[in-house]
Amino acid sequence: MTVEFISASYVNDSTELRPRPGQGIDRAFLARYARTLDEYGFDYTLLPYGSAGYDPFTVGATIAQHTERVRPLIALRPNTLYPTVAAKALATLDQLSDGRAAVHIISGGDDHEQAREGDRLPKDRRYARSAEFIEVLRKVWTSAEPFDHAGEFYSFEDFRAEYRPLAGTIPVSVGGSSPDAYRVGGALGDIFGLWGEPLAETREQIDAVRREAEKAGRADRPRIWVTFRPIIAPTEELAWEKAHRVLDALRRPAARTAIARWPHGAGRPQNVGSQRLLDIADRGELHDRALWTPVATATNARGASTALVGTPETVAAAILDYIDLGAELISIRGYDNINDAIDYGRYVLPLVRQELALRERGESSPGAAGPPVPPPGSPFAAVAEAVPTA
Repeated sequence: MTVEFISASYVNDSTELRPRPGQGIDRAFLARYARTLDEYGFDYTLLPYGSAGYDPFTVGATIAQHTERVRPLIALRPNTLYPTVAAKALATLDQLSDGRAAVHIISGGDDHEQAREGDRLPKDRRYARSAEFIEVLRKVWTSAEPFDHAGEFYSFEDFRAEYRPLAGTIPVSVGGSSPDAYRVGGALGDIFGLWGEPLAETREQIDAVRREAEKAGRADRPRIWVTFRPIIAPTEELAWEKAHRVLDALRRPAARTAIARWPHGAGRPQNVGSQRLLDIADRGELHDRALWTPVATATNARGASTALVGTPETVAAAILDYIDLGAELISIRGYDNINDAIDYGRYVLPLVRQELALRERGESSPGAAGPPVPPPGSPFAAVAEAVPTA
């Protein structure tokens, strides 16, 4: 099995722990961050979308200019671009990046946030629109002849594209935690994205996606993507001390003010994924090997917000637990954007990849996570002090 790693990209050094409201694009930071992802072995970087945020296509193209291997994964809401225009933009990015473009379709989980850009479709119809959007994207990329389209949401005549993605198509990711998401993603997604839930719940979701793929008559099935916020340190004790400092920082007034500006703010979120994370947090703080939920509660489960806490060995072993369930892409992002990416690239990704290579050769057993963590005195030891205490 080939397992790939995803990060998220940021245009400046503002974080949940150190929010900098109103800070613009820091071009030097963006370039450095992109090169860091390349250097430390990430395969994809997600360019998030929000009504108040920067354009992910432009940021993705900038990242492609500064990198050689990491793939820009463009988050795209179908209400914001006509599908033929989106197909053109993605194919252009793909050619400019030497075939590295990918797209993550966001149907939209919050009515208020969707309405900020004029989208007032109810949620079930938003998923139906996403399905039609994906079908048009793929037809634009593969059709040798002009074609018409007359659907529920899009209608056009005699469309012809004089461009192609370098590999003939572009990977399409779909995410969500509702039956509609499973249905659309299972039928049409190359990749399906999940947030970090306990192993039992994650297995249920993977099974649901696979059932929908079978119902759709697919010979293949989507690759599963699971997202976490790891908190690592050289020892378990230091990792948990750091985790509680992160939690304290998320509860400070500045962080709470920033959370209130997010799409679903401080109220009960509408999207099923966030509701599930909050419900899981209500059942307990620690699940399975290392899944920690109070950080999800502190952020009102804004996006992928559950943590994996422990040494690099513990976190790598926890990631391998999800790989054993069927996850083929692992998204990890921290709370200190660039420094956490470096630490993951140095101390977590190599452990996971080494263990998978050993398994391929029949030299290791499931659940192992490779060699010991770096000894005290190594550069990694400084990570335990990375979280602000005031």
